[in-house]
Parts: sequence; C-alpha cells; structure tokens
Amino acid sequence: MTGTQTKVAVAALAMAALGWTGCGAGGGANGGAGGNASAQAAAPEVTAVTPVVARKLNTTVELPAQLAAYEVVNVYPKVTGYVRTIAVDRGTRVRQGELLAQLEAPELLAQRAEAESKVGSAESQLVAARARAVADTSTYRRMAQAARTPGVVAANDLETARQAAQADQATEAAQQKTVAAAQAALRAESELEGYLRITAPFAGEVTTRYVHPGALVGPQGGGGAASPIVQIETRTRLRLVVPVPEYDAGDIPQGAMVAFATPAYPGRTFRAPVERIAHEVDVKTRTMPVELDVRDPQAELAPGMYCQVQWPVRRSYATLFVPTTAVASDLERTFVIRVRGGKAEWVDVTRGMAVGGETEVFGALQAGDVVVTHANDGILDGAAVRAHAALSTPRR
Repeated sequence: MTGTQTKVAVAALAMAALGWTGCGAGGGANGGAGGNASAQAAAPEVTAVTPVVARKLNTTVELPAQLAAYEVVNVYPKVTGYVRTIAVDRGTRVRQGELLAQLEAPELLAQRAEAESKVGSAESQLVAARARAVADTSTYRRMAQAARTPGVVAANDLETARQAAQADQATEAAQQKTVAAAQAALRAESELEGYLRITAPFAGEVTTRYVHPGALVGPQGGGGAASPIVQIETRTRLRLVVPVPEYDAGDIPQGAMVAFATPAYPGRTFRAPVERIAHEVDVKTRTMPVELDVRDPQAELAPGMYCQVQWPVRRSYATLFVPTTAVASDLERTFVIRVRGGKAEWVDVTRGMAVGGETEVFGALQAGDVVVTHANDGILDGAAVRAHAALSTPRR
C-alpha cells in the first residue's frame, strides 16, 4: 500500500468512527444567525486519531548485570598444622593440582611412626600364630595316622590335638585381620600426612592470600585455627548474572546470544549465550536471576565488573500498541481516548513496553479501534469529537 493509500484508509476509518451523516449550510427552518450561533456552541473538538495495532513484541532493553567467577573457593587445609612454605600470592595463576603451600605437623609424623610399629608387631604375632598352627596341625595329623593302630594313641589325646590345631588356625585368622587393620591405620596416617601438601583444586588465579609462613591453620569447622590459606577463582570462564524484571521474564530465550558492555572497555561489545535460568522470582526484588556463560580465553574481564546487557524481550503472542502520546494519565487513572460514534470514550489501560515511540497497552481495546493520537484530560469522556487521520510515518 502506498503512502497516499494509507492516508486515505486512515481518513476513511476516522469518518466511520464518527458516524458522519452530513452537515448542511442552512440548518433547516431554524437557519440564520441564531442557528449559526447554536452550531458554534456545539461544535465538536477536532483531533487526530490513529488505529490500535496488534503484533508480537520483539525488542531489547538495557539491564544492569555483574560478572562473577564461574568457580571460586577458599582453600582450607584438611588437617591442622603450621605453614612451612607458601608458593603463591595474589595474582598467581595456577594449574589444577599445583602445590600452593606445604604444612608441617610433628604429631602426624609421630602418629605414622606409631602406626608403622603396630603393623610390625601385628605381622610378627601373625608369624608366630602361623607357626603354632602349622606345628599343631602337623602333630594332629601324625597322631591321627598312628591312631589307626588300635591302642597306640588314646582317643582323648587325639581329640585334644585336634582342638589345639583348630584353635591355632582361628588365632592365625584373627591375627591376619589384626594385621589388615594395622595396615589400614598406617595408610590413613600416610594420607593425613599427604594432606600437609595443599594443592589447587582447579585451574585459576589466586585472588587473595590469607596467611604467611609460620601461621597455624586448620580445617573449616574444626577445632583450632580455622583459616583459609588462599582464595582461587576461574578467570577464563565467568558467569554474567542478570536480574531480569518479572514482567520481562515470560519468554527468556534459552541459548540466545546476548550483547553486553562494561565501563572497563569503553566502545567494546562482548557476547555470551543465555545458559542458566533460575525459574524463580526473588520476592524482595521481583527479579529472576539469569546467567550468561562468558568464555574469556584472554582473561580480560574480571569477576565483580559491572555490565550493561542488551536484553531481548519477546512475547510469543500478539499484544496491542498505540503511539506513546496516545496514553494519558491523571491523578486517578491511566487511559487512552477511543473515538466511537463521534464521541470520546476513556478506556483504562496498563502500560507495557515502550518501543520506538509506541507503547504496549493492556485494557478493554481491540486491534483496529481508533484512539486519539495526543490524548489529554482536556478531552472529556463522552465529548463530541471530530477526527482526522494523524500525519505520521507508518508504524512497524
């Protein structure tokens, strides 16, 4: 449709809304000067009108957000000890498993020596028990062989030898379990001694160092000095946490690439996909946390940076739009002025998104209704209105 055809169609729509029946110059039998004065007193207000349109919302809004580390941890020791050496400081980049600090705990060395002694003692007792079992079993077998000749071995002596052999075998089995338990205790002590080596749980960067050599440290929640050694954060992968307002959280595009900027790099635009959606609105802020998965191989961005996100707002269904100037407010209500049958009709509405000079409205309206383009409370509800098409560029 050409621009001229659009203007003619809108003008025709305005005339239909007014329900014009024609206007004569004479005014019938009551024409003349008196008739003209009466017509001037009842002259309708002339105003521009525009139709209400329906379409699916697809726009972007600017939302504040903040970067956070994908992984962050305070590294605590698993055992209590003194810091002997610490190999990292703030800003040190570390690999997974890399040595961060070495602790010392003399009591652990003493406990390991005691465990080793118990293992040796248990093993020697096992050897003795096994020797007795072998000897008694051999004696029983010889006596049993001799007992085949009547009168050579008394039955009571044979039974005593059998029971002694069984007892020795039971003692040997018990001693084997004692040795296994002592060896397990030794392995546990060895593992505890290994906890004196503090290593990085994942690759990242040391952001805080809490202690120095000689400090007493211990596990979190345990007795003694429960102090972390360092804090480590990932740097090449971040979370951009966007608090999306409740009225924009209806159709969040999972996986969509979203642009954002940060004051640390003016003029640059970064992009990241929508990765994690909370699906729960915070009752205090009426926002839903949504996370973008930011991959930053050069580690240019840092946790805690403030960002501005160009957040996509979409609706899967059509809503109504009018020019922003068509929505008016007074002390009691927000409304548009619909023109129907040559009369002004106030219709209460609720504002939605504002997009390119238009505002999304919700109320008792339908697509195709004709509303006053520049609404104000000077056009009274029920007043006569003479409408003409608004001169504006076609809306999208």
